[in-house]
Amino acid sequence: MGDVRGGGESGEARPELAEDLTEVSDFFRALGKQIKLLRERAGMTQKELAGHVGYTEALIGAVERGKRTPQPELLEAADKLLNAGGLLNVAKDDVQRAKAKARVRHPAWFRDYAGLEAEAVEIHEYSTLVFPGLLQTEAHARALYGMRQPLLTEEIIEQRVAARLARQEVLSRWPRAIFSWVIDESVLHRPLGGWGVHSGQLEHLMAVGRTRGMTLQVMPLERFEHPGMGGPFTLITPKGRSQNGYVEIQQSSRLITDQEEVRIMNARYGTLRAQALTPQESLSLIEKMLGER
Repeated sequence: MGDVRGGGESGEARPELAEDLTEVSDFFRALGKQIKLLRERAGMTQKELAGHVGYTEALIGAVERGKRTPQPELLEAADKLLNAGGLLNVAKDDVQRAKAKARVRHPAWFRDYAGLEAEAVEIHEYSTLVFPGLLQTEAHARALYGMRQPLLTEEIIEQRVAARLARQEVLSRWPRAIFSWVIDESVLHRPLGGWGVHSGQLEHLMAVGRTRGMTLQVMPLERFEHPGMGGPFTLITPKGRSQNGYVEIQQSSRLITDQEEVRIMNARYGTLRAQALTPQESLSLIEKMLGER
């Protein structure tokens, strides 16, 4: 098993690192503007482009604003569809290099897991305090980092938010990995960032829960038995490798490779899913909560 300790969210970025990350962000914004210009020139809406390339309209919008990294398959499909003449295709290698450079935005103690997550074919997560990072909206992530103690600088907050959003690219990769989440109901009742931010987060959960290949379940508060009282954890399977477990607390994390420990975590997760609300019941609960606001 592996343990990664130290680092932390409050460490100051090196000046040359901050400069590199600014260049990456500028590159993605410029590429997004090119895609938007070509789309508008072709007389196509974001929704129409999304339908042709297999993305959601919201994701196309995020790519055009430079908030999400355009995957190689998107660049290739959009290049043909928008008659870009190779303008987007030629950027694929640059995007891969920029993605590699952007990974250093994660705190040191998290980077080992982030590397596994980027190549995962299965991710299953049980969350007890906050929404899983892969499911957080930009506003929710920014609110979380903004309330960290000790306080983070505005620069580090922006770097961490950008890194968290970049992690979510694994959700749109094709072929899509297998995803499932069990979220404790208490998380749904905790309006971190205010009701506006929280409502947006719940609406995003609804969209995720309705996406093919993604299973979202809520563990209700009323259960008399609960197999997850030991805390949150993640089960992750990198391509071509054995499944690993992952847990973290404060600024420390532990990557679990011992297969007996992983087997126990798997059994625990299976019981959690069995005792949780069904995916449809979970969506109905979230929808009801949104209607009460």
